[in-house]
Amino acid sequence: MLEKIRYRLVYNRQKKLNKQGTALVQVEAYLNQRKAYFKTNVYLKPEHWSKQGAQVVNHPQSNELNAMLYGYILDLQAIELNCWKNGIDATLSKLKEFVKKDVSPSISFLKFAQHTIENSDRKARTKDNMLVTVATLKEFRGIIDFKDLNYTFLKDFDVFLRNKGLQVNTIGKHMRVLRTLINEAINQGYIPQDAYPFRKFKIKKEQTEHRFLLPNELEKMESLKLPEKKNNSQHVLDAFLFCCYTGLRFSDFKQLSNRNLIIIDGNSWLILNSLKTGSKLQIPLYLLFRGKALSIISHYNSIEELSKIGCNSDTNRILQKLVQMAGINKKITYHTARHTCATLLVHQGVPITTVQRILGHTSVRTTQIYSEVFAETLIKDLTLANEKSNLKNMEIVKRNRKKANNNTGKVPLAIE
Repeated sequence: MLEKIRYRLVYNRQKKLNKQGTALVQVEAYLNQRKAYFKTNVYLKPEHWSKQGAQVVNHPQSNELNAMLYGYILDLQAIELNCWKNGIDATLSKLKEFVKKDVSPSISFLKFAQHTIENSDRKARTKDNMLVTVATLKEFRGIIDFKDLNYTFLKDFDVFLRNKGLQVNTIGKHMRVLRTLINEAINQGYIPQDAYPFRKFKIKKEQTEHRFLLPNELEKMESLKLPEKKNNSQHVLDAFLFCCYTGLRFSDFKQLSNRNLIIIDGNSWLILNSLKTGSKLQIPLYLLFRGKALSIISHYNSIEELSKIGCNSDTNRILQKLVQMAGINKKITYHTARHTCATLLVHQGVPITTVQRILGHTSVRTTQIYSEVFAETLIKDLTLANEKSNLKNMEIVKRNRKKANNNTGKVPLAIE
């Protein structure tokens, strides 16, 4: 037999009046010899409360106030009832949690999701991305109860996203956010563990094509001559090239200030913490790409002036026009600069672990995604391998001849 929580109204539990001569009315919840108290925000003078009847008396709004107070009890009882309906133990701690968060199993998964995201310690950008998924869920179905989140719901949501024309990986991002929120709901007791809907649902993922500029394409961008107009096309181009030479994300480039440009032993370094990962970036500007990033900085009053450009979407539109002007038939964004930097460094023979440190990746596996192999790299590596193989064969032939000479005093025919 499930034990129900008992409720009653309690006045002036602290036995103390405030400066106005009033005290608070609270709802006392009792279960298993434990008590919890909930504020009603109703303050009364002692003469307006009947302890025997546990109600407001001798007050001009007695009826309204009593209805309000019993309404608080009804709200708590509704939360308790909905806990049982959703297979959640109705404890005093759960009751306090639902009241504090202003959510209950009967309200909405969407409200729970929004509260969970907004009150998490995630970065602002991550929160914004997760809230986009919540908005998309609301578009799919205006009201979502916790009990609605099953395998069929996931399949229907997947179809909804595909009908919107979203790509496989974009759908996957939404699904991963939904999975995170469902896991949080399970951890907090809103959903039973055995009702986990992702147990049989597989999130699809496609291998993305990482675009980068080849060395000759980067040279085209470097040599691009722009007409002298009062717009920021040159600034956008300089910013893009700067990111090609440093591997910075657009968000990290935008946060650059003069304090990030550090002189160590007479040489210029960029030192900053990545906004996305929090990792420390230490970039030797004087060594990367023959110091071309420093040359770009010299055209501006400061590195802060260089970093002050528009939002990502606006600058990407300008950048795409510049790419077309350079005669490059590729669709690129500012992130292409980061990928170009990593790919060209690998092409130059820089160890992948060094590229990892420049990019600020915590795992070398992430860096390996950026280390594309294009035709020139392939030819260079195979040519080098052949040269090493030929040198090795020549050494073997020489040793065989020397050995034969020592044994017979004659030079044998070499078979190569």
